[in-house]
Amino acid sequence: MTSHTEPLPASTISAGPTARREPTAWPEPTAWPEPTAWPEPTAWPEPTAWREAGPLRLLTWPALDASGVDAAVTARPGGVSSGVYASLNLSLSVGDDPASVLENRRRLAAGFGARPADFVFAGQVHGAGVQVVCEADRGSGAFSLDDVIPATDALVTTSPGVVLAILTADCVPVVLHDPVAGVLACVHAGWRGTVARVSAAAVAAMQTLGSRPADVIAGIGPAIPAARYQVGTDVHRAVTQAFGSAPFIRPDADPDRWRLDLWSANRLVLTEAGVPAPQIHVTQIPTGPIKPTDPGYFFSDRSARPCGRLALIARLRTGGDR
Repeated sequence: MTSHTEPLPASTISAGPTARREPTAWPEPTAWPEPTAWPEPTAWPEPTAWREAGPLRLLTWPALDASGVDAAVTARPGGVSSGVYASLNLSLSVGDDPASVLENRRRLAAGFGARPADFVFAGQVHGAGVQVVCEADRGSGAFSLDDVIPATDALVTTSPGVVLAILTADCVPVVLHDPVAGVLACVHAGWRGTVARVSAAAVAAMQTLGSRPADVIAGIGPAIPAARYQVGTDVHRAVTQAFGSAPFIRPDADPDRWRLDLWSANRLVLTEAGVPAPQIHVTQIPTGPIKPTDPGYFFSDRSARPCGRLALIARLRTGGDR
Protein backbone atom coordinates (compact mmCIF):
# COMPACT_ATOMS: atom_id res chain seq x y z
CA MET A 1 0.00 0.00 0.00
CA THR A 2 1.46 3.35 -1.04
CA SER A 3 0.32 6.61 0.50
CA HIS A 4 -0.38 9.80 -1.49
CA THR A 5 -0.44 13.33 1.24
CA GLU A 6 -13.45 -9.24 -12.14
CA PRO A 7 -15.86 -8.52 -15.12
CA LEU A 8 -19.52 -8.68 -14.11
CA PRO A 9 -20.96 -12.14 -14.77
CA ALA A 10 -22.19 -12.42 -18.34
CA SER A 11 -25.74 -12.90 -17.12
CA THR A 12 -25.69 -9.41 -15.60
CA ILE A 13 -24.26 -7.55 -18.58
CA SER A 14 -26.69 -6.09 -21.08
CA ALA A 15 -25.80 -5.20 -24.62
CA GLY A 16 -24.60 -1.61 -24.57
CA PRO A 17 -25.96 1.71 -23.40
CA THR A 18 -29.56 0.96 -24.35
CA ALA A 19 -29.82 -1.63 -21.59
CA ARG A 20 -31.65 0.66 -19.18
CA ARG A 21 -34.99 -0.98 -18.26
CA GLU A 22 -37.16 -1.97 -15.39
CA PRO A 23 -36.40 -5.48 -14.08
CA THR A 24 -38.94 -8.20 -14.69
CA ALA A 25 -38.83 -9.12 -11.02
CA TRP A 26 -37.67 -7.04 -8.10
CA PRO A 27 -37.84 -8.27 -4.50
CA GLU A 28 -40.62 -6.63 -2.53
CA PRO A 29 -39.18 -4.11 -0.03
CA THR A 30 -39.83 -4.95 3.58
CA ALA A 31 -39.15 -1.69 5.39
CA TRP A 32 -40.24 1.10 3.08
CA PRO A 33 -43.47 1.62 1.16
CA GLU A 34 -43.84 0.50 -2.42
CA PRO A 35 -43.54 3.68 -4.50
CA THR A 36 -46.74 4.79 -6.15
CA ALA A 37 -44.93 5.17 -9.46
CA TRP A 38 -41.25 4.73 -10.23
CA PRO A 39 -40.00 7.26 -12.79
CA GLU A 40 -39.91 5.92 -16.32
CA PRO A 41 -36.40 4.74 -17.29
CA THR A 42 -36.34 7.18 -20.19
CA ALA A 43 -36.56 10.03 -17.69
CA TRP A 44 -32.93 9.46 -16.73
CA PRO A 45 -30.13 10.76 -18.96
CA GLU A 46 -27.93 8.46 -20.99
CA PRO A 47 -24.79 8.42 -18.77
CA THR A 48 -26.15 5.67 -16.48
CA ALA A 49 -27.94 2.34 -16.95
CA TRP A 50 -29.63 -0.09 -14.57
CA ARG A 51 -28.50 -3.71 -14.42
CA GLU A 52 -29.60 -6.68 -12.38
CA ALA A 53 -27.28 -9.08 -10.58
CA GLY A 54 -29.50 -11.72 -9.01
CA PRO A 55 -31.66 -9.88 -6.44
CA LEU A 56 -29.43 -6.80 -6.59
CA ARG A 57 -30.01 -3.70 -8.65
CA LEU A 58 -26.90 -1.85 -9.83
CA LEU A 59 -26.47 1.52 -11.48
CA THR A 60 -23.66 1.51 -14.05
CA TRP A 61 -22.00 3.78 -16.62
CA PRO A 62 -21.96 2.41 -20.19
CA ALA A 63 -18.90 4.55 -20.99
CA LEU A 64 -16.95 2.84 -18.21
CA ASP A 65 -18.24 -0.58 -19.26
CA ALA A 66 -16.84 0.11 -22.71
CA SER A 67 -13.49 1.30 -21.33
CA GLY A 68 -12.68 -2.03 -19.68
CA VAL A 69 -13.72 -1.54 -16.06
CA ASP A 70 -16.60 -2.93 -13.99
CA ALA A 71 -18.12 -0.14 -11.90
CA ALA A 72 -21.49 0.06 -10.19
CA VAL A 73 -23.46 1.75 -7.43
CA THR A 74 -25.76 -0.41 -5.29
CA ALA A 75 -29.47 0.41 -4.89
CA ARG A 76 -31.44 -0.44 -1.75
CA PRO A 77 -32.98 -3.85 -2.63
CA GLY A 78 -31.52 -7.33 -2.38
CA GLY A 79 -30.11 -7.45 1.15
CA VAL A 80 -31.11 -8.80 4.54
CA SER A 81 -30.88 -5.70 6.74
CA SER A 82 -34.13 -4.52 8.31
CA GLY A 83 -35.74 -1.36 9.63
CA VAL A 84 -34.02 1.87 8.64
CA TYR A 85 -31.19 -0.17 7.09
CA ALA A 86 -33.39 -2.19 4.73
CA SER A 87 -32.20 -3.83 2.87
CA LEU A 88 -28.74 -3.71 1.24
CA ASN A 89 -26.85 -1.64 3.80
CA LEU A 90 -23.12 -2.16 3.20
CA SER A 91 -21.64 -0.20 6.11
CA LEU A 92 -20.37 -1.67 9.38
CA SER A 93 -20.27 1.74 11.06
CA VAL A 94 -23.89 2.95 11.10
CA GLY A 95 -25.39 0.72 13.82
CA ASP A 96 -26.71 -2.13 11.69
CA ASP A 97 -26.32 -5.78 12.75
CA PRO A 98 -22.79 -6.74 11.61
CA ALA A 99 -23.93 -10.22 10.57
CA SER A 100 -26.51 -8.65 8.24
CA VAL A 101 -23.92 -6.32 6.75
CA LEU A 102 -21.51 -9.18 6.10
CA GLU A 103 -24.28 -11.16 4.41
CA ASN A 104 -25.10 -8.12 2.29
CA ARG A 105 -21.44 -7.85 1.31
CA ARG A 106 -21.37 -11.55 0.45
CA ARG A 107 -24.39 -11.06 -1.81
CA LEU A 108 -22.81 -8.05 -3.47
CA ALA A 109 -19.58 -9.93 -4.09
CA ALA A 110 -21.49 -12.86 -5.60
CA GLY A 111 -23.47 -10.54 -7.85
CA PHE A 112 -20.24 -8.86 -8.95
CA GLY A 113 -18.50 -12.16 -9.70
CA ALA A 114 -16.03 -11.68 -6.86
CA ARG A 115 -15.32 -12.81 -3.30
CA PRO A 116 -15.70 -10.61 -0.22
CA ALA A 117 -11.96 -11.08 0.30
CA ASP A 118 -11.32 -9.26 -3.03
CA PHE A 119 -12.74 -6.00 -1.68
CA VAL A 120 -10.78 -3.08 -0.27
CA PHE A 121 -12.70 -0.56 1.87
CA ALA A 122 -11.51 2.93 2.79
CA GLY A 123 -11.72 4.39 6.29
CA GLN A 124 -13.36 7.60 5.08
CA VAL A 125 -12.78 10.86 6.97
CA HIS A 126 -14.18 13.56 4.62
CA GLY A 127 -10.71 14.61 3.56
CA ALA A 128 -8.45 14.42 0.54
CA GLY A 129 -6.32 11.42 1.50
CA VAL A 130 -5.52 8.97 -1.31
CA GLN A 131 -4.05 5.49 -1.03
CA VAL A 132 -2.70 3.29 -3.79
CA VAL A 133 -3.63 -0.32 -3.05
CA CYS A 134 -2.56 -3.63 -4.57
CA GLU A 135 -3.07 -7.39 -4.36
CA ALA A 136 -1.64 -7.47 -0.84
CA ASP A 137 -4.41 -5.17 0.36
CA ARG A 138 -7.27 -7.46 -0.73
CA GLY A 139 -9.74 -7.99 2.10
CA SER A 140 -8.88 -4.75 3.91
CA GLY A 141 -12.00 -3.62 5.74
CA ALA A 142 -14.12 -6.32 4.11
CA PHE A 143 -14.95 -8.17 7.32
CA SER A 144 -14.13 -5.67 10.06
CA LEU A 145 -13.51 -1.98 10.64
CA ASP A 146 -10.21 -2.86 12.29
CA ASP A 147 -8.27 -3.14 9.05
CA VAL A 148 -9.83 -0.60 6.69
CA ILE A 149 -7.38 1.54 4.73
CA PRO A 150 -7.12 4.33 7.32
CA ALA A 151 -7.88 8.04 6.86
CA THR A 152 -8.59 7.67 3.17
CA ASP A 153 -11.26 9.08 0.87
CA ALA A 154 -9.89 7.80 -2.43
CA LEU A 155 -8.48 4.42 -3.42
CA VAL A 156 -6.30 3.86 -6.51
CA THR A 157 -5.08 0.59 -8.05
CA THR A 158 -3.46 -0.98 -11.08
CA SER A 159 -4.26 -4.52 -9.91
CA PRO A 160 -7.01 -6.32 -11.87
CA GLY A 161 -9.33 -8.23 -9.59
CA VAL A 162 -8.96 -5.88 -6.61
CA VAL A 163 -12.44 -4.46 -5.94
CA LEU A 164 -12.30 -0.89 -4.68
CA ALA A 165 -15.21 0.08 -2.40
CA ILE A 166 -16.46 3.49 -1.27
CA LEU A 167 -19.55 3.99 0.93
CA THR A 168 -21.89 6.98 0.70
CA ALA A 169 -25.41 8.18 1.52
CA ASP A 170 -25.58 11.71 -0.01
CA CYS A 171 -21.89 12.40 -0.61
CA VAL A 172 -20.66 12.00 -4.17
CA PRO A 173 -19.17 8.66 -5.31
CA VAL A 174 -16.72 9.13 -8.18
CA VAL A 175 -15.01 6.45 -10.29
CA LEU A 176 -12.02 7.28 -12.49
CA HIS A 177 -10.51 4.97 -15.12
CA ASP A 178 -7.56 5.44 -17.45
CA PRO A 179 -7.91 2.62 -20.00
CA VAL A 180 -4.56 3.49 -21.60
CA ALA A 181 -2.45 3.21 -18.45
CA GLY A 182 -4.73 0.68 -16.72
CA VAL A 183 -5.30 2.75 -13.59
CA LEU A 184 -8.52 2.86 -11.56
CA ALA A 185 -9.72 5.06 -8.67
CA CYS A 186 -12.81 5.35 -6.48
CA VAL A 187 -13.49 8.57 -4.57
CA HIS A 188 -15.76 9.70 -1.73
CA ALA A 189 -16.50 13.44 -1.96
CA GLY A 190 -18.74 15.18 0.55
CA TRP A 191 -18.67 18.96 0.77
CA ARG A 192 -15.42 18.91 2.73
CA GLY A 193 -13.77 16.52 0.28
CA THR A 194 -15.08 18.56 -2.62
CA VAL A 195 -13.62 21.76 -1.16
CA ALA A 196 -10.34 19.87 -0.59
CA ARG A 197 -10.48 18.68 -4.23
CA VAL A 198 -10.20 14.99 -3.34
CA SER A 199 -11.08 13.97 -6.90
CA ALA A 200 -8.15 16.02 -8.19
CA ALA A 201 -5.92 14.36 -5.59
CA ALA A 202 -7.00 10.99 -6.96
CA VAL A 203 -6.17 12.10 -10.51
CA ALA A 204 -2.73 13.22 -9.29
CA ALA A 205 -2.13 9.85 -7.62
CA MET A 206 -3.14 8.12 -10.86
CA GLN A 207 -0.52 10.18 -12.68
CA THR A 208 2.23 8.72 -10.47
CA LEU A 209 1.24 5.34 -11.93
CA GLY A 210 1.52 6.48 -15.55
CA SER A 211 -1.95 7.89 -16.10
CA ARG A 212 -2.66 11.07 -18.06
CA PRO A 213 -5.71 13.17 -17.09
CA ALA A 214 -6.64 13.47 -20.77
CA ASP A 215 -7.14 9.70 -20.88
CA VAL A 216 -9.31 9.46 -17.76
CA ILE A 217 -12.98 8.54 -18.03
CA ALA A 218 -15.04 9.58 -15.00
CA GLY A 219 -18.37 8.46 -13.60
CA ILE A 220 -20.09 10.61 -10.99
CA GLY A 221 -22.78 8.71 -9.08
CA PRO A 222 -25.93 9.36 -7.04
CA ALA A 223 -25.72 12.16 -4.50
CA ILE A 224 -27.98 14.61 -2.74
CA PRO A 225 -29.40 17.08 -5.29
CA ALA A 226 -29.03 20.82 -4.86
CA ALA A 227 -32.80 21.17 -4.42
CA ARG A 228 -32.51 19.25 -1.12
CA TYR A 229 -29.04 20.31 -0.02
CA GLN A 230 -29.39 23.47 2.01
CA VAL A 231 -26.16 24.63 3.67
CA GLY A 232 -25.24 27.34 6.13
CA THR A 233 -22.63 30.07 6.37
CA ASP A 234 -19.77 27.74 7.31
CA VAL A 235 -20.15 25.66 4.15
CA HIS A 236 -20.77 28.74 2.00
CA ARG A 237 -17.60 30.33 3.32
CA ALA A 238 -15.53 27.20 2.67
CA VAL A 239 -16.90 26.77 -0.85
CA THR A 240 -16.38 30.39 -1.88
CA GLN A 241 -12.87 30.43 -0.40
CA ALA A 242 -12.03 27.34 -2.45
CA PHE A 243 -13.82 28.17 -5.70
CA GLY A 244 -14.64 31.88 -5.64
CA SER A 245 -18.05 32.99 -6.85
CA ALA A 246 -19.13 29.60 -8.15
CA PRO A 247 -22.45 28.99 -9.95
CA PHE A 248 -22.99 25.73 -8.09
CA ILE A 249 -23.77 27.42 -4.76
CA ARG A 250 -26.73 29.79 -4.86
CA PRO A 251 -28.72 31.73 -2.26
CA ASP A 252 -31.78 30.02 -0.87
CA ALA A 253 -35.05 31.70 0.04
CA ASP A 254 -34.17 31.34 3.72
CA PRO A 255 -31.78 33.95 5.10
CA ASP A 256 -28.11 32.91 5.43
CA ARG A 257 -28.79 29.66 3.61
CA TRP A 258 -27.58 28.40 0.25
CA ARG A 259 -28.17 25.42 -2.07
CA LEU A 260 -25.05 23.46 -3.01
CA ASP A 261 -24.77 21.36 -6.19
CA LEU A 262 -22.11 18.76 -5.39
CA TRP A 263 -22.40 17.13 -8.82
CA SER A 264 -21.42 20.33 -10.63
CA ALA A 265 -18.71 21.12 -8.09
CA ASN A 266 -17.02 17.77 -8.60
CA ARG A 267 -17.33 18.06 -12.38
CA LEU A 268 -15.44 21.36 -12.08
CA VAL A 269 -12.77 19.79 -9.85
CA LEU A 270 -12.18 17.08 -12.46
CA THR A 271 -12.02 19.47 -15.40
CA GLU A 272 -9.57 21.67 -13.48
CA ALA A 273 -7.47 18.52 -12.94
CA GLY A 274 -7.34 17.99 -16.72
CA VAL A 275 -10.10 15.44 -17.30
CA PRO A 276 -11.90 16.41 -20.55
CA ALA A 277 -15.50 17.48 -19.90
CA PRO A 278 -16.98 15.08 -22.52
CA GLN A 279 -15.36 12.20 -20.60
CA ILE A 280 -17.16 13.02 -17.34
CA HIS A 281 -20.45 11.12 -17.07
CA VAL A 282 -22.77 12.41 -14.33
CA THR A 283 -25.92 10.61 -13.27
CA GLN A 284 -28.97 12.72 -12.46
CA ILE A 285 -30.47 10.06 -10.19
CA PRO A 286 -30.32 11.41 -6.63
CA THR A 287 -30.03 9.81 -3.26
CA GLY A 288 -33.12 9.97 -1.08
CA PRO A 289 -36.76 10.58 -1.99
CA ILE A 290 -37.88 10.96 -5.56
CA LYS A 291 -41.36 11.98 -4.43
CA PRO A 292 -42.60 12.82 -0.92
CA THR A 293 -44.07 9.35 -0.48
CA ASP A 294 -41.23 7.46 -2.19
CA PRO A 295 -37.92 6.68 -0.45
CA GLY A 296 -36.05 6.53 -3.74
CA TYR A 297 -33.43 4.14 -4.97
CA PHE A 298 -30.55 5.06 -2.66
CA PHE A 299 -29.96 5.72 1.04
CA SER A 300 -29.89 9.38 2.12
CA ASP A 301 -28.46 10.51 5.44
CA ARG A 302 -30.27 13.84 5.24
CA SER A 303 -33.60 12.10 4.69
CA ALA A 304 -33.33 9.52 7.49
CA ARG A 305 -30.91 9.15 10.37
CA PRO A 306 -29.69 6.57 10.98
CA CYS A 307 -29.71 4.95 7.56
CA GLY A 308 -27.73 2.49 5.49
CA ARG A 309 -24.97 3.19 2.99
CA LEU A 310 -24.73 2.42 -0.71
CA ALA A 311 -21.44 1.22 -2.18
CA LEU A 312 -19.54 2.36 -5.22
CA ILE A 313 -17.52 -0.65 -6.32
CA ALA A 314 -15.11 -0.91 -9.23
CA ARG A 315 -12.58 -3.36 -10.64
CA LEU A 316 -10.17 -3.49 -13.56
CA ARG A 317 -10.84 -6.39 -15.90
CA THR A 318 -8.13 -9.02 -16.19
CA GLY A 319 -6.00 -8.58 -19.27
CA GLY A 320 -7.67 -5.28 -20.17
CA ASP A 321 -10.78 -7.05 -21.47
CA ARG A 322 -13.52 -4.80 -22.81
